[in-house]
Amino acid sequence: MSWELSKVPLPKEHKAAVCIWDDLDVTTTEAILGAAGDRDEIQRQLIEIYDLADNKQNKRSAILLDLYYFTIQFALERGFSKEQTSSFFSIVKKTHEVCIETPFGNLEQCFNYFKELVLCHAVKRPPWSISLFNPEEVKAVTEYVVNTYFRHFKLYKYAFTPVVRLDLAINYVGLPDTPEPEEAADVAGEEEPVTVPETETEGAVQEELGETEHEYSFGLRMTTDAGPWHQGDSWIIWDFLMSTSPDLLRVSLLIKF
Repeated sequence: MSWELSKVPLPKEHKAAVCIWDDLDVTTTEAILGAAGDRDEIQRQLIEIYDLADNKQNKRSAILLDLYYFTIQFALERGFSKEQTSSFFSIVKKTHEVCIETPFGNLEQCFNYFKELVLCHAVKRPPWSISLFNPEEVKAVTEYVVNTYFRHFKLYKYAFTPVVRLDLAINYVGLPDTPEPEEAADVAGEEEPVTVPETETEGAVQEELGETEHEYSFGLRMTTDAGPWHQGDSWIIWDFLMSTSPDLLRVSLLIKF
């Protein structure tokens, strides 16, 4: 599957808002809380709500099911109310959605969004935020998400985002075209090799090179392949060696993801 560069989603900032009952309504939340201690029943309800019936064959569905179940399990262990459980579930779910919206690294944007979501449910300032979690619960929620989700952030990115491949095309302007391999062999057989006099000084070479101007243009095309992959915040380096007798000119292209 190929995309143009403009179609590849890039990291961006998101505005947080109160999300109580967004993903789990009152009836569903009450049913889940009523099944406390019954893992199979809770998972059955989550599978039905989010269409994860293929979790035995689809690893992404299995990962989502675990993420959602352990989020509910944490809420049950902390004794959260149905309002708190619904809000906490949506905070984790929305954070995950921001994580996987782009194949590029967006850890900073994702964590900032998570913090704003928590604050929207910890400060009484309607209609922008509500006081749903007290300071101790805010600390517990933050520590849980940091130690479970963000600790494995790149694994989630790897599993849920497509492979990104950079195809690099280089056009040389002002240089003669390179002959085909067959033509090059014929020319090599007909012409005598050209040798550079050993007495030629380095200064003369530099002066000769200075009189010749070459332009280089680089074309980039982004493609994505099916399958999970994540490069993370790293550098990819291409080195091009161009013969400029008697020296070698190295051109390095750095692409940051």
